[in-house]
Amino acid sequence: MSNELLISLILLIPLLVAGAVLALNSIPDVREAATLVGAGALFILCTVLAIRTGSGQEIALESPDIALGLTFAFKLEPLGAMFAMIASGLWILNSLYSIGYMRGSRERNQTRFYVCFGLALFGAMGVAMAGNLFTLFVFYEVLTLSTYPLVAHKGDENARRGARIYLLTLLGTSIGFLLMAVVWTFAIAGNLDFVEGGLLAGKVGPALGSVLLLLFAFGVGKAALMPFHFWLPNAMVAPTPVSALLHAVAVVKAGVFTILKVSVYIFGLDLLSALPGTEIVMWVGCFTIVVASLIALTKDNLKARLAYSTVSQLSYVTVGAMLANTAGASGAALQIAMHAMAKITLFMCAGAIYVATGKTEISQMRGLGRRMPIVFTCFLIASLSIIGVPPLGGSWAKYELMQGAVDADHIYVVYVLIASTLLNVAYLLPIALLGLMPPNADTLEVAGFKRPGGAPFLTVLPLAITATGCFVLFFGVDVISDFISPVFGARP
Repeated sequence: MSNELLISLILLIPLLVAGAVLALNSIPDVREAATLVGAGALFILCTVLAIRTGSGQEIALESPDIALGLTFAFKLEPLGAMFAMIASGLWILNSLYSIGYMRGSRERNQTRFYVCFGLALFGAMGVAMAGNLFTLFVFYEVLTLSTYPLVAHKGDENARRGARIYLLTLLGTSIGFLLMAVVWTFAIAGNLDFVEGGLLAGKVGPALGSVLLLLFAFGVGKAALMPFHFWLPNAMVAPTPVSALLHAVAVVKAGVFTILKVSVYIFGLDLLSALPGTEIVMWVGCFTIVVASLIALTKDNLKARLAYSTVSQLSYVTVGAMLANTAGASGAALQIAMHAMAKITLFMCAGAIYVATGKTEISQMRGLGRRMPIVFTCFLIASLSIIGVPPLGGSWAKYELMQGAVDADHIYVVYVLIASTLLNVAYLLPIALLGLMPPNADTLEVAGFKRPGGAPFLTVLPLAITATGCFVLFFGVDVISDFISPVFGARP
């Protein structure tokens, strides 16, 4: 099968899944089977293209000119291949989880839910394989629009409010800042292609380059840099599978992936290291890391705490990119993979707890781990990975980021990462430990289950797999590092 046909199929499969789900509305079992088959097929095709990318093959597909020389261009390089495999692989597990969650909590409008999931993966695949900024921008917006109904899924006032904030913030930043940066880049360079070494290298000075960098950094609202982070906690009104999609599978990962790809292929690490604006973005990223973690400490609602944790952890990627060296950028790429695996585990644990017990507040969870040992053990494993404890994958990302900070002589970034690690301990570990404690006389009722039999099997199996994945990523880090190393160059 040709590479061009594989790219076309990767874009087509999520659309076919969405159409099949819609057509099979009245047959839920077959409808959900179509989702799983499509997700599995997508992952297989992404894996085939990733293997070909790793062997040095050129994976590209381009449409005829649309206007002004702009085309829909798709070109898969190692960074995009990694993102495509993460998104497609986790779609399988998230789909399994969604079946257990949506049925277990008796959610309405399940067909619309699965249709929008398919459309969201279409957007994510387009972002992953984009060969120029025009293509990336279009699919970035597809991802925003397709996930809006998912955030608004419950249909109550809180859901509608959260969805409005989600949509207006992401569209506002992308149209107000990102689109301006894309148009300005086109005016300077004459095209929008992703170029090794940076499209803008040698074409902009420190002042103009810094302005463009700030427009890109704040225009990619999905990266959740402060002050454009508030859409993320507000989106937690969505069902937990959507929260997992937002935080691990597609949306926020598309944001930080865009930041990293623009840093490498539009600016280039050499130009980036010479721009005054790079330091500004790095300071904003460090501020976001610390402040979001402090806010997380104040949240009793489990999903809200995890949401602010995500805001903090996303900025690891932005800071790594702004270090503008091989170790920093490699650490940023590893953080995308490691955080995805750990954070989807944490959100699936939160959803399993809710389906089984109806509990959403951390203070209500004392003693639950005695009756949900798998869920709380997996929560503990994923928490330790976020913290960066070996032998779990998150430790490698933090190591590379700290190495990048030392190489760039930005020692304050090391201190920020250490402070973040201590805050991770403070806001994550007590949740697992509280669940494993015996309930006291005043809180015996919190150990009660609203659903006979506890969490559905299909909500527990996926989180057990992703928790195991946190260990696998630790021992398989050499494979990932070797795969993405051509993007950033060999470390001196």
